[in-house]
Amino acid sequence: MSPQPPRYNFRETEAKWQKVWEERQTFRAVMDASRPKYYVLEMFPYPSGRIHMGHVRNYTQGDVIARYKRAKGFNVLHPMGWDAFGLPAENAAMEKKVHPKKWTYENIATMKAQLKSMGLSLDWSRELATCDPSYYRHQQKMFLDFWKAGLAYRKEAWVNWDPVDNTVLANEQVIEGRGWRTGALVERRKLTQWNLKITHFADELLSRLDTLDRWPEKVRLMQANWIGKSRGARVFWELTDPAGADRGKLEIFTTRPDTLYGASFMALSVDHPRVAELAQNDPGLQHFIADCRKTGTAAAELETAEKQGYKLPLLAQHPLVPGRTVPVYAANFVLMEYGTGAIFGCPGHDERDHEFATKYGLPIIPVVMPKDADAKSFSVVDAPFVEDGVIINSDFLNGLEVEDAKARVIARLEEMGVGKGTIQYRLRDWLVSRQRYWGCPIPAIHCDKCGVVPVPEKDLPVKLPDDVTFDRPGNPLDRHPTWKHVTCPSCGGEARRETDTFDTFIDSSWYFDRFTSPHLEAAPFDRNENHYWMPVDQYIGGVEHAILHLLYSRFWTRAMREVQMTSRDEPFDGLFTQGMVCHETYRASDGTWLLPEEVERTNGGKVVRVSDKSPVEVGRSEKMSKSKKNVVDPDQIIRDYGADTARWFMLSDSPPERDLEWTEAGVTGAWRFQQRLHRVASEAMGHLPAIDAPKPASFSDAATQLRRAAHRTIAALSADIEAFHFNKAVARLYELAGTIGNAVPKDDSHKWAVREALEIFVRLIGPMTPHLAEELWQALGHKTLLAEEPWPVAEEALLVDDTVTVAVQLNGKLRSTIQLAKDAPKEVAEQAALALPEIVRGLDGKPPRRVVVVPNRIVNVVL
Repeated sequence: MSPQPPRYNFRETEAKWQKVWEERQTFRAVMDASRPKYYVLEMFPYPSGRIHMGHVRNYTQGDVIARYKRAKGFNVLHPMGWDAFGLPAENAAMEKKVHPKKWTYENIATMKAQLKSMGLSLDWSRELATCDPSYYRHQQKMFLDFWKAGLAYRKEAWVNWDPVDNTVLANEQVIEGRGWRTGALVERRKLTQWNLKITHFADELLSRLDTLDRWPEKVRLMQANWIGKSRGARVFWELTDPAGADRGKLEIFTTRPDTLYGASFMALSVDHPRVAELAQNDPGLQHFIADCRKTGTAAAELETAEKQGYKLPLLAQHPLVPGRTVPVYAANFVLMEYGTGAIFGCPGHDERDHEFATKYGLPIIPVVMPKDADAKSFSVVDAPFVEDGVIINSDFLNGLEVEDAKARVIARLEEMGVGKGTIQYRLRDWLVSRQRYWGCPIPAIHCDKCGVVPVPEKDLPVKLPDDVTFDRPGNPLDRHPTWKHVTCPSCGGEARRETDTFDTFIDSSWYFDRFTSPHLEAAPFDRNENHYWMPVDQYIGGVEHAILHLLYSRFWTRAMREVQMTSRDEPFDGLFTQGMVCHETYRASDGTWLLPEEVERTNGGKVVRVSDKSPVEVGRSEKMSKSKKNVVDPDQIIRDYGADTARWFMLSDSPPERDLEWTEAGVTGAWRFQQRLHRVASEAMGHLPAIDAPKPASFSDAATQLRRAAHRTIAALSADIEAFHFNKAVARLYELAGTIGNAVPKDDSHKWAVREALEIFVRLIGPMTPHLAEELWQALGHKTLLAEEPWPVAEEALLVDDTVTVAVQLNGKLRSTIQLAKDAPKEVAEQAALALPEIVRGLDGKPPRRVVVVPNRIVNVVL
């Protein structure tokens, strides 16, 4: 009885190979113009304290691509850094009495060690942190360049204000009227803030989406909707007071000028200058405005809020119907930032307007109906009709389809001098001021004499002071005794630093460029190196960043182009958005959430609490989150099963773009496969020819079939990796492992084929389970590092089928199939078909009248 092969010691093996890769600097990238480059990048993490399973999945996928492309001969850049500024560090400072810098760098050290334990092929020599002055000094300089070019400016505007965090919130950070972090009711405040002119590139940002053919369609659609290009008209309405006195003109923007004849009211934003003017002598209007300002400014929030209005002492003259007027309201659902801050309401064909008109008893007039409806009986009183159709009740537009009506009415408005066709964008300029300490200081100085002036380049970086306190809410920079007091660089008089810091989305809008020259002091990047490495060939991250981060990065690249820092338009050539990692949720009888390790399944299948065996409610599988405790610690998985097991499971369980459900059974299954593979390889070693054994002149059938399976796997698996079909690639490897494991070498050619197949297999698993692959590569007798070996090349001859499956019919009905050599002679096909038991029974001893053979497809036996 042969001795059992040794058990695979993943702890020892993974530590060994990680040390070898680090000592040899295996994954260090150096620019080499003679080689094709490939830049693969996963969205860098925020150093919150520990990596989570979402990180494991994201970085494993990127690592497979990086290792595969390196083996395919590309000069691969695969860097890592830290998105290190942000409010959580300040919250930690307040809660744990620790400085944000200390908290951040301690977390970086912890998470770096965790990532290294995964065996990722990262170039750690390029590591950066956005909170390092050597990084953000270049960010400050770029901002100054943008300011000089007119792409950065200050503007007074209504903003979302979190009264607990004492800071501005972006619209996306307001959820159901409350701050995303504090849950406090958001208020509106009018503040002078710094903005970046992203709208300058609105049309280009939209049109170039069509060229990003390696981006998911859903992401391109989300960005297109966010930019929101609208073709419509500006329309001028004459205003009067109830006594008929002229009160000037009101300009509105509409995307539906075809519905003008259905207008029954006008609505103005509470922030509209006309409303502010009327409110001076109207306490009721003042109260209404104050109530509206208790909500945020996000369009999505206003859409879902109950529609409220306040009737103003104005009437608006319909631009197309002499003598027809409509009432004018201040309304809580109109945004000052979109269009002109005023709309006309057409309740028959807009859900928001319909809700408002129903509430205030305003007319609801149908002016669009389905093509097959009857204009006399068609009604929109109960619900608006929002689809395309034909125009009714609209004078010269009647009978036209919607698009034709739009063109006709715009022409009439322009002819009458009461309107103009135009294009509008939903996209607003990027408000980048934040009233926080832990962020990049905005390099501006306020002087009572000179106004707002830029910090001179020689004084960059403007560093954050370390001696700050977090003993009370608000921005510590505002109350620092010395930091904000400076002399004006223009007049030399007393001045004050800008105490707002940048939105952290700026930090992540160009970090991929910095990775190309991370240690350069004179500039953000070396132009030659940046030209060589950029754009990022494959960017990988969560779909939650589909709009803001990706849109801001596309803007920043164009802004750099505008100031002649680059000639590029787009930062990311390819984009892949992976699904989330999910897990069941567990709740104890007292309502508290439990961690997965706090529960167990009994033999009867019930789930109970480990500590007291009390019953546990099992909830649906959801995204892993700390709040519901359905998280699995990557450290524990790597410690118990190994990094290769975690990587293998992340790749094997589901398509990478879909959510993955983490299960204990799946992980243990992946671990068993690692053990089995090591066992199969170890058992085969004793039968293999020497590493330098010459290729046999001919192969037995068994050897040929094994070689064919191995080489077909090379071709199929390569295509799978290119297409991000990692789960399919894993399935092919399971199949090939079974084929190799079942091979019993009967001759020298078969032994040679087993070695070849095993070596191919080891090279194919290299990107997925790199530690095990290195160990087996060495066990096969190789002195080189597998990480530095080329990708195996499939022999074309072995990819071609030399057999075909032929259908066998009796009197035209399928009875069986046979395997034949491709292009087998007619006689051979005939004899094989007639020998089949199904055909013998069917003939019942009678000779066939004839046998029809269609080469490589059908044999039909006719009685």
